[in-house]
Amino acid sequence: MIREQLLSPSAADLVAFLLRHTRTRDCLVQVAGLAEVTYQGRAASTADVGSYLVLLKRDGSVQIHAPKGVRPMNWQPRTDEITARVEEGQGVLMASRRSPAEQVRVVFLEAHLAQALELSEEAGFVLSGSEAQMQDALARHPDLIEPGLRVLNRELLVESGGIDLYAQDAQGRFVVVELKRGRATQDAVSQLARYVQAVQRTVGPAVVRGILAAPSITAPARAQLEGRGLEFREVQALPVAVSVSTQPGLFDS
Repeated sequence: MIREQLLSPSAADLVAFLLRHTRTRDCLVQVAGLAEVTYQGRAASTADVGSYLVLLKRDGSVQIHAPKGVRPMNWQPRTDEITARVEEGQGVLMASRRSPAEQVRVVFLEAHLAQALELSEEAGFVLSGSEAQMQDALARHPDLIEPGLRVLNRELLVESGGIDLYAQDAQGRFVVVELKRGRATQDAVSQLARYVQAVQRTVGPAVVRGILAAPSITAPARAQLEGRGLEFREVQALPVAVSVSTQPGLFDS
């Protein structure tokens, strides 16, 4: 399971480790240590120097955890580029994406542990409850899909069917959200694409985004999704208040 592990690596060794394992995107990378975190994008934030755990998953998502709390202090559900370099004797990690333009920057003052882990994928995971309950949960908490997302309608009827969630993002762009309790397949991507096209015919030149929200997605489906300019959001847990399970939701505090 442990592909590589470094204890108290130097800045140069940490950067080489990060470059080696984030380029392949075939393992989970975690780094624990003393760091400073800054974010620039839809807003701007800075986390003072402290002890943090940084997780880089195979799908390119990034989570940064403080010593307490379930919810990540900062996260990116998707990244277009992950890079690392040595700056002024310190290892620096940068995770960025183009749309929306945003970047998370982590400066490691002291790295205590760096691990690359080979984790088998759980193909059979399905969220508890029905898709209707999942829809209700995410309609009440759309920030689990994307911060700043505002739901305008549920089960919005178009000629190709009913859109699970019809929303607007923080920039005012229309967003079509298709929900799946289990692993999303190419059929789900095709369905989402039809809904996006239907909305585009209605709103004209306005930008319409399409998001597929599910616990996981197959590799062919992800390739098709990205080829169509659509997006994926991993949803692994729902808020307790609307879930049929007593297991705490991932982002409950």
